[in-house]
Amino acid sequence: MTVAIRTILEQAGQEFMSYGLYVGKNHTADGIAFLGGYGDEPSSHWLEIVPACDHQPGASIVVGVTRQADLPGQLSEIPQISHTSRHLRVSYSYYKGVPAPLTNGGLNEHGVAVRDIWSTSRAELIDMTPGDQAGPNYSDLARIVLERAKTAREGVDLIAGLIGSHGYSSYGGNSHIIADSSEAWVVIEFAGGRKLWVAERLNENAIRASRPGFIGEIPAAPDGDFLYPVHFMDLAFEKGWFDPQAGKPFNVNAIYGDGKGPWDGVKWIEAEMLARARRPQKIGLADMFWAVRTETLTGDTAGYGQVVALIDPPHSALRMMWHAPIGALAAPFMPVYLGATTVPEEYRQHRYLTAGEDSRFVDLRHAEGGQPQSLSIVPQGTEATRSAVHLFKRLLYLMMQDHPKFLPEVTAAWEGVENRLIDLDSTISKTAGILLNAGQAQLAQACLDYFTTTELLAGLRLGEQLATGMEARIRTSTGFSPSPKPLSAKQIW
Repeated sequence: MTVAIRTILEQAGQEFMSYGLYVGKNHTADGIAFLGGYGDEPSSHWLEIVPACDHQPGASIVVGVTRQADLPGQLSEIPQISHTSRHLRVSYSYYKGVPAPLTNGGLNEHGVAVRDIWSTSRAELIDMTPGDQAGPNYSDLARIVLERAKTAREGVDLIAGLIGSHGYSSYGGNSHIIADSSEAWVVIEFAGGRKLWVAERLNENAIRASRPGFIGEIPAAPDGDFLYPVHFMDLAFEKGWFDPQAGKPFNVNAIYGDGKGPWDGVKWIEAEMLARARRPQKIGLADMFWAVRTETLTGDTAGYGQVVALIDPPHSALRMMWHAPIGALAAPFMPVYLGATTVPEEYRQHRYLTAGEDSRFVDLRHAEGGQPQSLSIVPQGTEATRSAVHLFKRLLYLMMQDHPKFLPEVTAAWEGVENRLIDLDSTISKTAGILLNAGQAQLAQACLDYFTTTELLAGLRLGEQLATGMEARIRTSTGFSPSPKPLSAKQIW
């Protein structure tokens, strides 16, 4: 790979890397661990409830990247398992040429939550990546963990086994946080085509932010808190990057990563959350919303927001993910239950920001004339509705016209919505739980469907009302900024 291409990849990674935050249960008000974060991708995003599915013997799935990816490779097939789990996830349509649809993770019926976060490998590893690389890519790994893992540790083992058996298709290095109610793991996957990965356990006392994914010093042999393949240190020794005779521990970030240690934004948010954990009330759900929303870390690059309370309810249908359709600076966190069966069309995939839609039509004329690629991949009925992503993006850009004035107003509105929903969630969970205990699964499903749909649409209406009012105020006062330089709040990263 040329120096110019590598520089472009490194710069792109610094722009779009995502953010994950894990808080162990010893730091929280209710003794419940949390996992939150967002994805940094510029393409369209949509919410999905994916049902459990049985698969025929011999079934397979396609994984990897194509020749068109920023780091090219080849697609391959790996075996599918007989049964995949029900899960919630956010999908998106483009990143670095990796085949769509993509996902950074979500929550499955076993209570395993996943977040994907960029973590660059050192330049030499990126240069070593073969042009015919094969095996699961970062999105494949996140999706497969959601489909198959019953615990966080099992998710680590799945990633390790897949890389060991099939390889890893990298765009320059990546990481995942995988969590359940007991523990979490940071897993870093490296470029270079040498099947390198490493995992660190996060216990109940951990507060860990990833942006990028980070692991520091590791022991000379795997143990209960650190896992890696037997050949993990060999390459570093061969290349002269690590001398085991020097008496220094193996520092993953310094040897295989960017060598920068924790970034400033990571240090800032970890210190802020530790300070909140030391209060008598410790950390609650509202604190997690704040940590994913704060304008110090969140802006237009945040494609969506997620927060998961890592609990083990009596029924998997009662597991729930708090979802913001864009960066939570300009959108509320709204509850989506795993036991719901549908989401409103407004929150599904729309043409807005979907890769390739600029050359397609919602019309059969060209498609029936021998140009099937001209037909939009978005159903006409869905496109006939408002796009939640577009609506809240508009609100974000309105807010930024005068963020010192508008940001506090919008934040107060979202916090009011979320406080109401936190209280209401308890009632809905109890109601659905009573129905499930009584064997009334269909009634419980109807309850969760109604609540999820009603609140997602209510959030959309409020966002639209805020945008309408804000537009009127801007037009009658300062007017819109004509500058090509976007206005925004100051961010650390």
